Amino acid sequence: MANSSGRDILSGTFHNEAPKSPWGSGNGSGDKGGGPRNPWSVPPGGRRTGGSGPSAIDELWRRARNGGGGGFPGVPSGSRLWLLILAALIGIWVLFTSIHPIGPREKGVVTFLGRYSGTLDPGIQFTLPAPFQLVEVVDVGNIRTENFPASGENLVLTGGQNIVDLAYSVRWDVRSAPLYVFQLADPRETVRATAESAMRAVIANTSLNEAIGEGRSQIEAEAQVLMQRILDEYQSGIRIQGVAVQKAAAPSQVDEDFKAVTAASQEAESNRNNANAYAQRVIAAAQGEAAEFDKIYEQYRLAPEVTRRRLYYETMESVLARTNKTIIEAPGVNSYLPLPQLRNRQQAEGDAAKGDAK
Repeated sequence: MANSSGRDILSGTFHNEAPKSPWGSGNGSGDKGGGPRNPWSVPPGGRRTGGSGPSAIDELWRRARNGGGGGFPGVPSGSRLWLLILAALIGIWVLFTSIHPIGPREKGVVTFLGRYSGTLDPGIQFTLPAPFQLVEVVDVGNIRTENFPASGENLVLTGGQNIVDLAYSVRWDVRSAPLYVFQLADPRETVRATAESAMRAVIANTSLNEAIGEGRSQIEAEAQVLMQRILDEYQSGIRIQGVAVQKAAAPSQVDEDFKAVTAASQEAESNRNNANAYAQRVIAAAQGEAAEFDKIYEQYRLAPEVTRRRLYYETMESVLARTNKTIIEAPGVNSYLPLPQLRNRQQAEGDAAKGDAK
């Protein structure tokens, strides 16, 4: 009886036809003696264009819309079906808007009806469903980098009214997620505008030689401090990690002339250093001679005649040592005593005497 009732329900649903196998004999023919026909094949008389009544799906849709019975067994129909569908949609909505996976480098900023209500830490967190509570996830661990300029030259005026082509980068991250979300409409553009303003202010108080030479580290430090102070005044929740000057040179239009001026300045500095070194040597020599004169003067005060004669001899010795000398023999004066020959002669005589004794 149960099987008969089930077949009656299905047959009533599908145009009250007798229950058949949906595939039939599989030959696609319209032979009634060969079993039920394949439902996917074309009917023997071709496709029917009318007079067959609504399809099964149309009938189900009509009954569900009108609240009538005759649906699938065990499935609610009418208003109860729509209530179940609505409850399922609400459950899915609550599930997907109440559970928030927060990454280890992230923070979740929670708003309750548009007003800030708290911050979510990393992990699986739960809130009221939207639109009561909304969560905006902020990546606070990512260090972002802004490069200046984006392309081309970046001409900046220095303190000496010179122009320098400056390229630099700024590294920053998020220090306070709520301030970052609520205080700035466009955080990236705010950082870029602040960086350009701070760098131009620092370069305006720096000479050209410092900008292209040893003053880069000082420029980086001052620009970072000034940027952080401006962003803190905005309550931006942004922290400047560092500023790096990548290029500081003269504009390309005057690069050759600038190199010539730089070479001339370096040569002038080298000549100035050489002159200072020579002056130091001369001064040191003069100070030594003055100290020596003071010593001689003290000796002269004690023994004038002896000191005068000694100075004369020392002076003549230094003068004659650098000149060619001609010795004139006076009568009765032996100007040269051949000591080496006399020594050799004495040694030879001594060796001969030892031989005779043997």
